[in-house]
Amino acid sequence: MEKWVVTAKKADFQGIGRKYGIDPVIARIIRNRDITGDEAIEEYLNGTLADIPSWKLLKDIDKAVEIISGKIDAGTKMRIIGDYDIDGVTATYILLKGFKRLGANVDTYIPDRVADGYGIHDHLIKKAMEDGIDTIVTCDNGISASSQITYAKELGMTVVVTDHHEVPFTDTEEGRTYILPPADAIINPKQADCTYPNKNICGAVVAMKLVFALYEKYRLPEEEKEDFLEPAAIATVGDIMDLQGENRILVKEGLARLPFTKNKGLKALIRAIGLEDQKITSYDIGFRLGPCINASGRLDTAMRSLALLQSEDEEEAAKLAGDLKALNDSRKALTEKGTEKAYKLIESSNLKNDRVMVVFLPECHESLAGIIAGRIREKYHKPTFVLTRGEKSLKGSGRSTENYSMYEELVKCDSLLVQYGGHPMAAGLSIEEENVEKFRQTLNDNCTLTEEDMIPKIVIDVPMPISYINEELVEQLSILEPFGKGNTKPLFAQKNLRVLKVGIYGKTQNTVKLQLRDPSGAVMDGLYWGEAKEFADFARSHETISVTYYPRINSYMGRESLQIVIQNYC
Repeated sequence: MEKWVVTAKKADFQGIGRKYGIDPVIARIIRNRDITGDEAIEEYLNGTLADIPSWKLLKDIDKAVEIISGKIDAGTKMRIIGDYDIDGVTATYILLKGFKRLGANVDTYIPDRVADGYGIHDHLIKKAMEDGIDTIVTCDNGISASSQITYAKELGMTVVVTDHHEVPFTDTEEGRTYILPPADAIINPKQADCTYPNKNICGAVVAMKLVFALYEKYRLPEEEKEDFLEPAAIATVGDIMDLQGENRILVKEGLARLPFTKNKGLKALIRAIGLEDQKITSYDIGFRLGPCINASGRLDTAMRSLALLQSEDEEEAAKLAGDLKALNDSRKALTEKGTEKAYKLIESSNLKNDRVMVVFLPECHESLAGIIAGRIREKYHKPTFVLTRGEKSLKGSGRSTENYSMYEELVKCDSLLVQYGGHPMAAGLSIEEENVEKFRQTLNDNCTLTEEDMIPKIVIDVPMPISYINEELVEQLSILEPFGKGNTKPLFAQKNLRVLKVGIYGKTQNTVKLQLRDPSGAVMDGLYWGEAKEFADFARSHETISVTYYPRINSYMGRESLQIVIQNYC
């Protein structure tokens, strides 16, 4: 069951449309994204890199620049410790490229998902000490590593943390206390006393800010900073950051450059997945490019993705890109198998009655837990944790709904967990097997979600008759891109569309094409992808249907026509 709701935020849409030369429908969508006031609307429509906040607003960045520049000048051995996901790999690449450009004596280590686990651990610090490393710089991790960084400091090492995850905290009767690691400098916009206005940048963007600061200290040409926009954009989309303000500008700029990238590895990967000579969208990063970069950290080693980004040889880049695509294809097959197992387990047990789902799939590869959790969340519209059997304990990943802060709920289960970290919408954890049932029970006992909260809401931007659609409106919709979390693709709706023709097409018979007429007499083609037979049967058995849709211009054999892509129906 779905609940369709229309966003009804007020503004002078006609006035905004006249002022900015846009259709009132576009003005309404912008208002629905909470973009209000001339300054915000201007930035949304025409924002550039000049509108991005200065790195100088990040707490401790001056301190980090002094530490790192001193180490660079002295030739001191440094090691970057990143993470094995898309954000961690790109953040590692950014720091490594930036530091090497400045002549640093630096290497890197990305932890192995299975052998090492997430983030910085005592054995990695010990290994760094044995390798003669003086300074560790973390990226996309470190904020939760208080005991490990204490160990590094006891060994006499310098530690700089760059991260974007939630700062650990404890809640007492006196209030909330935040726990920061004893690093020499901590760059993380989520620190309570950090003045950086955008708290939702990814780890790669934090790393990029540090490189920008170092480049300015060493007076490098401004245009060299552009080298980092593409990986920062990929990480922002891949780590599902809100595409608002700075993030939206960065992604827009990165996407514009990707088809012409000078990075041989990215160029090879774009070619391998069939995106060469095409416009690349945020969807392509999220569902085609990004998963290939993530795949090596899931099923092999993330160092392979890092090698791709660093590759200077076209033949090597092509081989690495092919390997990553093959790994991702394998990952997709394993994900389908694991997801089906999860559905069967849920439907055959009491798990389906829980408001927070904890699903234990012992044989599932731990790297797939987060993807499967996301699938379960989409199907049941409930926060979901998927646990798998790791080498020392169970490991798990969670994916949440908008009204449930996953990280804060994990804090309440602190005594049951070996390790945890994350965001409101996603989290990772380790837990002993004997604590799983207590963990599930505690999460559900603490859960305040209502039945209403668990009904999926279809949020409609504009109820709009298909007779209103024209080519100019469809073209104007592109100025709202890139779409993603925090700047969703607009959704339109119309009731009482008469079905004139219905047909099922496609190699796998998964496409429905139909002809629709609205009450004014306007006729337009519609497309539906998904459960084709089910939808076709529904359309044939009803005189009129109501749909949500997105309009587009269809180009075929040199002819263009307007059509709608149907998302939901009733």
